[in-house]
Formats: sequence, C-alpha cells, structure tokens
Amino acid sequence: MRMSLIAASLALVIAASAAIAQDAQPPATDAATVSTPVEPAPVAAPALAAPATVVGDALRGKGLTYTCRGCHGVTGYKNAYPTYKVPKLGGQSEVYLHNALHEYRQGKRKHHTMQAQAESFSEQDIADIAAYLSSIK
Repeated sequence: MRMSLIAASLALVIAASAAIAQDAQPPATDAATVSTPVEPAPVAAPALAAPATVVGDALRGKGLTYTCRGCHGVTGYKNAYPTYKVPKLGGQSEVYLHNALHEYRQGKRKHHTMQAQAESFSEQDIADIAAYLSSIK
C-alpha cells in the first residue's frame, strides 16, 4: 500500500512538471502572425529608502551626560565662572536639545566648550543625550 502511495505521488509530481514545462514553451506561430517585437516598458528605479530616524536611548544618554553635569547639573546651574549663567537642561524639549547640539556642532552657536563637546558626538549620541535630558523632571 505504501509503495502505491509513493508511486501515485511521484506520478502527480511528474505530471505537474510536464504541464509547467509545456506552458513555458512559446506558442507555435506562422510567418503571417509574427509581429514586430514590442519594447519592454521602462522599469522604474527602486525607491531609495528614507534615512533611518535615530531613536534616542535615555539609559545610554545618562552615561553620556556625565561631563555635562559638571556645568549644567550643579546647584543654581552655574559653572565655575560666577558671572556666566549655565542653562538648566533637565526637562528641556528633546527637539530643542537635539537642535542645540547640532547647532553647536555646526558652529551656528558659539561656545568653545560646547562646540568641542558637540563635535565629539555621533547622531546616536545626540539622540541619546536629548532623550535622557528631556526625561528629567
């Protein structure tokens, strides 16, 4: 009985393969029905994927802000120079923090220490820092 099931299955596979092969053959044509070849439709170039949006990781950002806390995280939010008020960063908008770090990195905002810090950050670092600082209340 088992051999007959295997034989029947094999016969079905062979028949299906033959049918597929026959369908793949071009139909027979005579000289009267031959037409000029048709140009294939132009193929659109594959769409380029949009750049991936970098998602910030607040936990990683906490570690990256270690040096930031030296100026921005002290009582009164002042650095070592008593005449210069250092802005509070905790609780700021993530978008604001992201934009500020990019502007320091590009030289649009002027502060030597902040420019040096921002130039050392990758896109992921900036996203992580902004995610962490914006989460502080």
